[in-house]
This record gives sequence, C-alpha cells and structure tokens, in this order.
Amino acid sequence: MKTYFKISLVALSLAFLAAGAFASTTISNIDQRSGWQTCSTCGGKSGSTVAAPHILTQGISSPSLDGASASFFLGGSTPYADVIWWNRLGGNDSASHFVYDLWFYVKNPSAPQALEFDVNQTVGSAWYVFGTECNYRQYGQWRVWDTKNAKWITTGIACQLPKAYTWNHVTLEYQRTNGMAKFISVTFNGVKSYINRSYYPKSCSGSQISVAVQLDGNYLQTDFSLYVDKLTLTYW
Repeated sequence: MKTYFKISLVALSLAFLAAGAFASTTISNIDQRSGWQTCSTCGGKSGSTVAAPHILTQGISSPSLDGASASFFLGGSTPYADVIWWNRLGGNDSASHFVYDLWFYVKNPSAPQALEFDVNQTVGSAWYVFGTECNYRQYGQWRVWDTKNAKWITTGIACQLPKAYTWNHVTLEYQRTNGMAKFISVTFNGVKSYINRSYYPKSCSGSQISVAVQLDGNYLQTDFSLYVDKLTLTYW
C-alpha cells in the first residue's frame, strides 16, 4: 500500500506538470517591445508639472549585449528631476511571483542620483508596487517602496557606484502574498542579498502587470543615458 501510494503521488505530480500547473511565463527583451509609455509631467522634480527633457531610443547596437539595447535619457537643468517609463504586459490575476532581470550600462555613474526598477500588478481593487531603487548617491543602499504610506524604506543592503562603461546585472525577486507586496531579494553582479520586507498596496481597480524604469537626476542635473538590455520578466 505504501509503495502504491508513493507511485500515485509521483504520477499525480507529473500530471500537474504536464498540464502546466507549475508553468511560468517569461517575457524577454522588454527593452525592445513597443508600447513604452511616459507622460508630460513624468520628468519633473517631485511631480512638478514642468517636465525635464527625456527620450527613449530603442535598437541601440552599441553599447549592447544582444545587438539591440534601449537608451533611457534624462536631461535638463532642474536639480533632482526624474522620469519614469513603463510597459504594460497584460493582466494575470493568478500570478503572485515575479523575477525582474536586466542588464544596465551607464557612461557617467556619478550623474544619476538613483536608478529605479519596478514591477507593478493590479489585481481586483489593489495596486501592488514592487518599487526598488539603487540610491547610491545619498544613501548608498537599495531602497524599496512602501506603497500604502508612499515612502521609501532603506534596506541596509549596500548599493555601490557602478563602474563606468560596464554592463551590470540586476535580478529582483518579488511575491504577492497575504495581501502584501513582499520584496524577497536583489542580486547585483552575482551577489544575492535578501530583503524580506512586505508592504500593503493601495486601492486601484483593474487587472494589469507592468514593468518600469526610472531615472533620478543629481543635484547638478547632469545629463545622462541609462542603457538597458535583455530586460526580462518571469512570473507564475
């Protein structure tokens, strides 16, 4: 009886796998997808209605890892101006685990105040913002977004100034669990650090998953471009 029971469990697990019960969805090369959006006031300081110049250019052959990167540019003269771009990937209310993976390259690492990479999910009446930034100019740490209270939380995980003219690899892991957005870990150039912090969402109706890239200018608002390549989101 015990042997038969074990065999039955194995057969059942294989059946689930064959049916795709544990399958994940991977969307690759998001940096080259159409549909990237920003807005006229998304390049201002602290939500200002005066936007800083910002441009997205796709299909950049150099610098690139796969022959086609995307250049996110921020300029202007207003100190600490920032800009965000996002790409909507469609809805999937059953998805609760997310892995956001990308490579980035910057010629002048001292120009940004911070670099932000986000995953957003709207499910039912809740908007989960998995906002994560490398704020190396002011804090020298990775920070995560407390959506309900609309504030950044320092994690104690060091985020050092990246090398100029060098590709850097970032992997961010998140989970929607117990009605909260859980920040699991950040892996930077092969070094993995666990965040393990959870925050409540805010109210918003709909069904949508999106990824975002945000550039924050420094006190001089030095012009710079962030090159992003092989941007991938995996969820299940």
